[in-house]
Amino acid sequence: MRYAQLVMGPAGSGKSTYCTTLNEHCESIRRTVRIINLDPAAEHFNYPVFSDVRELVEVDDVMEADDLKLGPNGGLVFCMEYLMKNLDWLQEELGEAEDDYFIFDCPGQIELYTHMGVMKILVDTLHSWDFRVCGVFLIDAQFLVDAAKYLSGVMSALSAMVQLEIPHINIMSKMDLLDKQNLDSIENYLLPDPTTLIHELNENLPKKYKKLNQALGNLIDDFGLVNFIPLNIKVDESIQDVLAYIDNAIQYGEDLEVNEKYPDAEDDDENDE
Repeated sequence: MRYAQLVMGPAGSGKSTYCTTLNEHCESIRRTVRIINLDPAAEHFNYPVFSDVRELVEVDDVMEADDLKLGPNGGLVFCMEYLMKNLDWLQEELGEAEDDYFIFDCPGQIELYTHMGVMKILVDTLHSWDFRVCGVFLIDAQFLVDAAKYLSGVMSALSAMVQLEIPHINIMSKMDLLDKQNLDSIENYLLPDPTTLIHELNENLPKKYKKLNQALGNLIDDFGLVNFIPLNIKVDESIQDVLAYIDNAIQYGEDLEVNEKYPDAEDDDENDE
């Protein structure tokens, strides 16, 4: 059995920073993770790249093709569809070792997760390769200052959950950038309250949107699936909590002893004695 995280979210939500942070944390606890870049438009990385989709196809090359005449968004979709047609390349890159743990750093084009079938094909293929997959969806904690942006984040997370049909963890990223006022009210946003959300929207938007706001609030309430785990990358306990949630979702290490799953735990016990 192998394991994977699909790291998703809008552009600028902190996906690559999350991958870097998780890699550094896993190194510190002597746990091996391998990071796959699935963004054909990526420019640089702060983490070691195990495999890079740009070796197969790159957005700039697609945009320069005279017969395609695609812009950045169309080019990115083309690249992802090309990857889905060449998944044998990805299978060879991943290898066949058991108990490997992969983190896929995905593109920031939100429609790939919310209504297009590209990522669903990837998920189904990984399942066929004996992977347990968890969706990790990030939204920027600074969305809290704008009810409309926050609602957009909640709806995007919900759409990805429904579309991909896999264990799913929503993360409120960039908690270290929030001011004290927003930190004090964070509990109101980790579990979305449609009533409060709609009240804020109706106060800040024209009346003609009132029925639409109410319909969106009812939708969130009816599904009752979305909640967020806060992540402060400057706090080790916060990183460990997020990793523990994901491990539990995909049952990682259920057959391992504690000191095999978290090697530093044994060292800590010895130091305490």
